[in-house]
Amino acid sequence: MLLQTIGQPARLQILLAIGNSRACVCHLEATFGWRQAYLSQHLMALRKAGIVVTSREGRNVHYRLKNPDLLELIYRAADIQGVKLRNPTRSPECSCPNCSQEGRK
Repeated sequence: MLLQTIGQPARLQILLAIGNSRACVCHLEATFGWRQAYLSQHLMALRKAGIVVTSREGRNVHYRLKNPDLLELIYRAADIQGVKLRNPTRSPECSCPNCSQEGRK
């Protein structure tokens, strides 16, 4: 089930962007240019499979790997499929601490 879930290139890109840290949906939207609904479908599948967990800060939901030891497997799967790492981008419309002016200082 794990490999089937992470086998889709979009999910691998999301997992690579999250990496050892965490990412807000706004960061993933800005990074990939994907609609929120498209991201939510993939994030829901990753959550249901127990690969990512969420935490809420105000209105913002952040995603992180449930088990950071999976990152090596994710890197290998991405390498096999030719999926490249993209660094999360700050979203100018987002008010989360990572995107706000205070978070940029």
